[in-house]
Amino acid sequence: MSAALLSMEIAEPYAQALMSVAQSHNLTEQFGESFRALESLLEQSKDFRDFVMNPIINAESKKSVLRQVMGDDTSPYLINFLMLLVDKRRIIFLEQIASQYLELLRKLNQTILAEVTAARELSEAQTQAIIDRVKSLSNAQNVEIKTSINPDIIGGVIIKVGSQVFDASIRGQLRRISINLGS
Repeated sequence: MSAALLSMEIAEPYAQALMSVAQSHNLTEQFGESFRALESLLEQSKDFRDFVMNPIINAESKKSVLRQVMGDDTSPYLINFLMLLVDKRRIIFLEQIASQYLELLRKLNQTILAEVTAARELSEAQTQAIIDRVKSLSNAQNVEIKTSINPDIIGGVIIKVGSQVFDASIRGQLRRISINLGS
């Protein structure tokens, strides 16, 4: 069994349990916002990520840092959940649990995730145009955008929705022209 599959098998029950708690206390969106912020922090800060995932660092230090990072506005239910993950030595699965929770939240809200890769930051109008385009292509009620920047695509965007990829990048267009000229 691959490590990714194993970690998802471990993450799924935790995410489902947290979703049950969130639904019973009407906190699904609040937990979603907290997990999006946490995912972003784990992505952007290698130091924070290494600290939280390091099995050698003691549990109390991790709990203290997580409490500070999450802030006073975070629901006590979510804080307790994170503390449980630390106690059970499951905090190393935090990213997978967050991802799984957000997937459950998208299903609950009938929302699809569009992963957008752009050469530079998108304007509000460009983001809205992508949302509208994805809605029309997928017949989705709502669209959540997750943007990453990759200057190598030169310009345009690459949009991934589920297993479908829409390559509207200049690099992709150049590659298609090259293939057509070669044949």
